[in-house]
Amino acid sequence: MNIFKSINPFNQELIAEHPVFTSEQIDAALSNAEKAFHNWKTTSFQQRSDLLFKLSTVLKNNKEQYALHIALEMGKILAEARAEVEKCALACEYYAENGPILLQDKIIDSDARKSLVAYDPIGAVFAVMPWNFPFWQVIRFAAPTIMAGNVALLKHAKNVSLCAKDIEAAFIEAGFPTGVFQTLIANANQSEQIIAHDIVQGVTLTGSESAGSAVASLAGKHIKKSVLELGGSDPFIVLDDADVVAAAKIATKSRMQNAGQSCIAAKRFIVTQKIEQDFIQAFKNEIALIHQGDQLLATSTMGPVSSVVAADELTTQQQQSVDLGAQIIAGGFKNGANYAPTLLSNVKEGMPAFHEELFGPVASVITVKDADEAIVMANSHRYGLGATLFSRDTDRAYHYARQISSGAVFINAMVKSDPRLPFGGVKKSGYGRELADYGLKEFTNVKTIYIND
Repeated sequence: MNIFKSINPFNQELIAEHPVFTSEQIDAALSNAEKAFHNWKTTSFQQRSDLLFKLSTVLKNNKEQYALHIALEMGKILAEARAEVEKCALACEYYAENGPILLQDKIIDSDARKSLVAYDPIGAVFAVMPWNFPFWQVIRFAAPTIMAGNVALLKHAKNVSLCAKDIEAAFIEAGFPTGVFQTLIANANQSEQIIAHDIVQGVTLTGSESAGSAVASLAGKHIKKSVLELGGSDPFIVLDDADVVAAAKIATKSRMQNAGQSCIAAKRFIVTQKIEQDFIQAFKNEIALIHQGDQLLATSTMGPVSSVVAADELTTQQQQSVDLGAQIIAGGFKNGANYAPTLLSNVKEGMPAFHEELFGPVASVITVKDADEAIVMANSHRYGLGATLFSRDTDRAYHYARQISSGAVFINAMVKSDPRLPFGGVKKSGYGRELADYGLKEFTNVKTIYIND
């Protein structure tokens, strides 16, 4: 029997085992989704809204249990895990409150007596989700998808299967009908069986560039719409006139939260020569305040990375960069999956620390002569998920923000996802949008209705 294992990355202790679904179990789940959609698509906005409010309550009531499972399975400290669950509850409330308004028919002036656009549900949306935010990544797709009248199928990362089961149980506890949300404990090679089924009309994936390419190929083969949120190597630009101390505080939080394991974490810190040394020193001072350790202890402000394998890969990328001339200013060592918060300077093109996504607590400082060169450097990367720009002159910062190729630019603030704002990337960071009204309508049939006498 194929088994997924939940393992505490801090000490490698086995937490739980999860048998992988058989082909017959997957077929049964798809059949359940088909039956559920037939009824769910006819429910009123008010019914869907009421259940999302109940789901928010369930998430808040069970926050401690969910936070513990998040921490145990992927290593997030408990404070961050609690905050993740709370953010999920807020997203449910956002779509419960705003979904019925955003999904209203839109009247369009034309030569018809009446013409309008309606937003119809399309079927089941199949989600392939990552481990780094095991609740948030799921709820941010599921809440709008289900509010729109679709049903949801989740294939979560294998190391957070306990969280995946928790989420399905939360939907059931909230009173959602059977089959509206289902967790599938499935291998990657079972994805085509799911995507090929007629009930599945959309596919969404958050993950690596290679995973996105593979799933998008299957979606294209079977003519299913897809939304991809992939890798990121977000630039964090600090201009001459920036508040260096404030920038360093935000830089540290952005790079080191969740042990550096976030697609929208700042990863390339592009600073001008004038303030380079001041910024590096301020950054080093902030990193020194981090206490990496057991994610279950209140004294820890950063937990381990997700696995020993992930830590080893990060070490390889770091060492290759050092061999090419990067300098270790802080950290640079590990113990198992426990990775010290690390700061690299003198990072240049040609190094893994510049070109690759370092998915862990390693920050790379890149020095440029001025703002114009900073923008060129920011845009020279194949990823384009988010970007940060620090300057006391916000009009100047806005001017440069319009020149950055990314899905979002945050000025004097940390890049984050927010249910009220669209989220997604360009270039190799993927396509399509999640959240806000854009994410709500991604998996709807935008139907034109034209009426004449």
